[in-house]
This record gives sequence, C-alpha cells and structure tokens, in this order.
Amino acid sequence: MITTSDFKKGLRIIVDGDPYLLVDYTVQTPSARGAATLVRSKIRNILTGSVFDRTFKAGEKFEEADIEIRPVQFLYESGGDYAFMDTASFEQFTFDRERLGDSAGWLADGMTLRSVTFRGRVVGVELPQFVEIAVSEVEPSGRTDTASGSATKQATLVTGARIRVPLYLKEGETVEVETATGRFVRRVR
Repeated sequence: MITTSDFKKGLRIIVDGDPYLLVDYTVQTPSARGAATLVRSKIRNILTGSVFDRTFKAGEKFEEADIEIRPVQFLYESGGDYAFMDTASFEQFTFDRERLGDSAGWLADGMTLRSVTFRGRVVGVELPQFVEIAVSEVEPSGRTDTASGSATKQATLVTGARIRVPLYLKEGETVEVETATGRFVRRVR
C-alpha cells in the first residue's frame, strides 16, 4: 500500500476505483494544535484524462495502479479511427479521434509511442515529448509579420495540425515539435 508520504510526481494510484496519475502535490501543515496535516494534490484520471484537485489526509493509504507501459506503433488513420500495433505481441487496437484528443494532431504513420494498459486493457497512448513532422503548407509571409516582434507564420503539418513557425520555413521541410505545447522547436535537416 502507498501512503501520502510516498507521493511523488508521476505516481499512479487507485482513487475511488479508478487509476490516477499524480501530477503535482503540496503538503499543508496546520498551525493549530491537533489539526490534521493535509496533502493537496492535482491528479489526472488515466481512463478519461480529466484533471482534478483533491485533498487527502496525511497517512491515507492507496493501492498502486496496475498500469503497464508498452511500446506501440501508429499504423494509420481511417474515417476518424486511429490504428495502433503493439510491437511485442503484434496485437492491433484502435481509438477514435475524440478519445485521442489533441494527441491525434501529432500522429504520423510509423511513429513509435507508448500504450497505457490498465488491468489488461489498453486505455490510452502516450506521445513522445518531441516529434518530427513534415510541413505540408505554409502561409505566405508579408511585411506585417514582423510588426509584433514574433516573426512567425502559420504552417500546416502533414498530420493536419497547425503551428507557428519562423518565416524562413518552407513547404516540404521537417520540423521538430513539442507535443505538450504544440510549440515549434527546430528545423530538422
């Protein structure tokens, strides 16, 4: 069993029967005598992706979530369904665009990522921190693009995602993007 004293970022625990990932936490020690120490936490439901603020009493016990992380490969997208294959067992599974959310915009054919399995069932996929994707279309840059000091223009990637890129980038080039923020990192040569 895990207690609040074992908390650390990234810990996976069972709360009310569902698996949660501990995103952040703080310990609040009361100034009054006899008051209980509280652990304020931010937890993300692994099944739904929802993030909650939750307060626990110090010493509260939790079961560790039975989560398995396995390497998978993104195969293709067809009619809003995204197909993946477990690289060890060669089993295939699909998720719809709604289930993947913003992650769908970063999936390129053949990409390797990780599946999250809870009690033997695949419940989600985790993207790498950075991905390399080709640019399919860029806006023409004009004189006014540098007025704000940002010197960027809109670009569409082959996956359909849209990001801001520097003015020098052209169609067909490959860029590295941070998946958590959708931020352009660098041009890949």
